[in-house]
Amino acid sequence: MKTILVFAPHPDDAEFYAGGTLALWGQQGHKIILVTVTDGNKGSYILKAEELARLRKEEAKKAAKILGVTEILFLEYHDQDLDLLKPGILREQFVRLIRQYHPDVLVAEDVLYKQEPHPDHRAVALAVADAVFSASLPLVYPQHLEEGLKPHFVAEKYFYSEDPNLTDKVIDITDTFDKKMEALAAHKTQVEFLVDDLVRQAIVAGVEENEMLVIARQNPLQALTFFMHQQAELMGSQEDYELGEAFRYVRFHPLVESILPG
Repeated sequence: MKTILVFAPHPDDAEFYAGGTLALWGQQGHKIILVTVTDGNKGSYILKAEELARLRKEEAKKAAKILGVTEILFLEYHDQDLDLLKPGILREQFVRLIRQYHPDVLVAEDVLYKQEPHPDHRAVALAVADAVFSASLPLVYPQHLEEGLKPHFVAEKYFYSEDPNLTDKVIDITDTFDKKMEALAAHKTQVEFLVDDLVRQAIVAGVEENEMLVIARQNPLQALTFFMHQQAELMGSQEDYELGEAFRYVRFHPLVESILPG
């Protein structure tokens, strides 16, 4: 059994990018710790921030249970505030969590994805990259040692992004895609918000009223499922899987990798 530590900028990000993989690992009995960094209190056109944060926390708990997450942690920073934090705050927190849980596997957004538009995603990706590098060094945050937290090297890293050119490992989620969508459906506020956002963009772009826009308005989850299934088909096709999720997979330094057997 492995310990898997997941860093998600917002309450729904892990499900969107790695939900099928997490569901698979959950079914296999691995211990999954999901760290949700912000409360996501800006992701709505209709709800007030305080109400949205409360709802999203409830939704996140439901989704985590569906995926088989062992423990979910809420750091409760406000949405779109992470780039305003004092430099190094997130890095220290993430190093602490790595040393606390000693994960075998880490999942997070890829810092190499330079086109990421959301400041929270960029901030978490950078802090995770720094934390992974620093967590095994005993002289970095020596106060952790005084607290009984030992340095730790994470052997397997799964980094996700929107850029297929950055990925080199595909996980078969054919049998867990439905779980992924069930977990995403638990994030009701975000399913409605994200589909609404796409509809608004289509209108601005001058797209005429069509069947897909009607479906999106009437049944946002159906529209999202269609999109996510298409995306999973594309990723899965890289390895002849029906459905897949793709990651940049990192283990050891290239010199170490070069001398590993097989």
